[in-house]
Amino acid sequence: MCADSPAESTPPAEVGHNRLVIVDCAVYQHGQRREIEPERLEDEIKHAREHPGEFVWIGLYEPSPAELERVAAEFQLHPLAVEDALEAHQRPKLEVYGESLFLVLKTLAPGDPDLEIGEIMVFLGPAFVVTVRHGTPNPLSGVRHRLETRQQKVLAAGQAGVLYAIADAVVDTYSDIVDSLETELDELEARVFSPERTDDAREIYQLKRRVGQVRRSVLPLIEPTFELAAGGLPQIDAAAVPFFRDVADHVRRAADLTESADSLLTAILQANLARVSVLQNEDTRRISAWVAIAAVPTVVAGIYGMNFEHMPELRWRYGYPAVILLLVVACTTLYRLFKRSGWL
Repeated sequence: MCADSPAESTPPAEVGHNRLVIVDCAVYQHGQRREIEPERLEDEIKHAREHPGEFVWIGLYEPSPAELERVAAEFQLHPLAVEDALEAHQRPKLEVYGESLFLVLKTLAPGDPDLEIGEIMVFLGPAFVVTVRHGTPNPLSGVRHRLETRQQKVLAAGQAGVLYAIADAVVDTYSDIVDSLETELDELEARVFSPERTDDAREIYQLKRRVGQVRRSVLPLIEPTFELAAGGLPQIDAAAVPFFRDVADHVRRAADLTESADSLLTAILQANLARVSVLQNEDTRRISAWVAIAAVPTVVAGIYGMNFEHMPELRWRYGYPAVILLLVVACTTLYRLFKRSGWL
């Protein structure tokens, strides 16, 4: 089943796994799109291989084993790469199998409390590009349309141009998410070190989880992007290498910012725990001071409440006011002493 390119922005909910889940397919020649009839897919692939400058781009969304096997047979995809594409939950990586190249990318989208994670697998080979998507995050939305309408020079670069556009779209989402996390981090840091008493441990932990998700998506991608930018892969034309250098630089920047945010979050968490401990000590001292102050009238009242007949000053006319005055003086003196020492 082939659809128009805008359909690639959303999963084809109406298509079940009882037939081939292809959200878009087309032949491109020198940057121009030509539609493919599903029943002529095999002929179009053969035609593209025989004519330099042509390639087939097929996009799949969460295919079943049978569906992906059909495509793998058409394009002679390596079985290990096909297995990885089916299982998903792969680490970002770049593998070369003969004349074909296999790239795994993690896709991220804002979520609450954690980020939404998906995957894109890209098969690139002679005269073809096959993309397999898993999960709801979809940075491919508009990539194909943008290539066909505004970036035809990139599309004219062939399969390498498509691979660059996909990688660039994914990495751009990393940059946006990292910038958003940095904003949250600045706000959280200001709250933790403010004079107001706040409970930020839960939010610190949730933010640290999101940073960890970004780290697991970005850091493993450093090596694959630098390998693409090095220019040693026969599948990547020399003219496309500078574009991949730009992607590699953006990945490195996102990785550096993520590492910095993770280190700062660790420091903020430790500072928050230290602050909580200090505040608890202050509360303990304050409670102890008031207990000590309250102990003076408690002791005096306890002694004179025993109702013994022979007690000092029991029948003195000024005994009651004198005791009250003594208690006021004693409690005031203790209060000033504790206040001066910082306990109150």
